[in-house]
Amino acid sequence: MTRARQELGLLGERIAARWLIREGWQLVAHRFRHGHRDIDLIMQREQEVAFVEVKARRGEAFGSPVEAVHARKRRELVRSAKVWVDRHGTEGLEYRFDVLGILIDGQNVRVRHIEGAFQLS
Repeated sequence: MTRARQELGLLGERIAARWLIREGWQLVAHRFRHGHRDIDLIMQREQEVAFVEVKARRGEAFGSPVEAVHARKRRELVRSAKVWVDRHGTEGLEYRFDVLGILIDGQNVRVRHIEGAFQLS
C-alpha cells in the first residue's frame, strides 16, 4: 500500500471517528489488530458496540466507498470482532457491523453511514 493510500485511510478514520462521536458514540478502540487483520474503529453507545469499517476515497471512479467492503473483508471483520468480544466483551452488550464511506473531493467531505451493514455470525 502506498503512503498516500495509508494517509487517506487514516484521514478517513479520523473523519469517521469525529462524525460518530458527534452522533453520540464513544471511541473504544482504533485499529484493533488480530493477526494481519484489523478493525478500523470500535465504538460504543449505551449497550451497543459497533465494529466500524471505514472506506475513504477521493472520487467515485472506482465505485462508492461502501461498495468496497466485499464478502472476504466481511469475513475477516467477523473473525476479528469475535476475538475482541472474547477478550473485551461483556454480557448485555449488543454488537453490530457498520460501514462508513468517506468521499473527499477537495474541501468537500461526504459521509455515508450504513448501520448494521452485516451480522456477526
